[in-house]
Amino acid sequence: MIVDSFDRIEFLHSILPFIKKYSGSVFVIKYGGAAMRNLSDVSLVVEDILFLYYLGIKPVVIHGGGPFINDWLIKVNIEPKFHEGLRITDSATMEIVQMVLSGKVNKQLVSVFNKNSKKNLAVGLSGHDACLVQAEPLFNLPDNFIGRVTGVNTEIIQLLFDSNYIPIIASTGVDNLGQSYNINADTVAGVIAGSLKAQKLFLLTDSPGIMYDINDHSSVIKNLNFQIIEDLKAKNIINGGMIPKSNACLEALNHGVDSAHIIDGRLKHSLLYEVFTEDRLGSMITL
Repeated sequence: MIVDSFDRIEFLHSILPFIKKYSGSVFVIKYGGAAMRNLSDVSLVVEDILFLYYLGIKPVVIHGGGPFINDWLIKVNIEPKFHEGLRITDSATMEIVQMVLSGKVNKQLVSVFNKNSKKNLAVGLSGHDACLVQAEPLFNLPDNFIGRVTGVNTEIIQLLFDSNYIPIIASTGVDNLGQSYNINADTVAGVIAGSLKAQKLFLLTDSPGIMYDINDHSSVIKNLNFQIIEDLKAKNIINGGMIPKSNACLEALNHGVDSAHIIDGRLKHSLLYEVFTEDRLGSMITL
């Protein structure tokens, strides 16, 4: 027992340099819908985010909900469709997206945070609240509600920070006429990270990271930069859903974020491992 206690103390001492470095910093954490399927896994990730919060880090959580949206679309006989990792969103699909993200996934995630925290620390938001995420159509097509972020109201996030709350944000946006848009959660996370000048952006997903071969998890590329990302896109190694992820990382880096990380949110304590060690579980991207 004494040995175990000393081991714990040694561990806490070993992460002191990281605590000094990151305390007071903003971390934007995108939690992917695919990594949120298992409620026990969700609780572990939430506990890790709360651990960061109690060490003085300011987390902002952006979430998607792709698998849950797919479930509901199938229930109402709408076939889920995608193009280059983005969901094709007509008016009928947009209604389902807003219902699932804002009404179901967001509130469930907020409840897990508040259940696991000493106080009720989490506040659920969507892009509509205080026009948090301003948007316009990504494509000039009829009945198209795939959105592009045009602005972020960082003031509402700062107000929550000042009151010691954790913002939990669903990835929808709104234009100046009140029209809703479905925006890829990675994209929203990247823009918000840049707008807040966050220290780090984390994309927690169901993939080990950017890989040379998606069938070989040992082929994860640990360290990347802008040029490597562009080369991998040209070779079609980065494709599908990894395209908006890598673009989100570059967007954040180009607006002052120090580093962006794509890691497997299903792995126990993967977030803490990425923060408090020099090792890489997933892919880290810098300029």
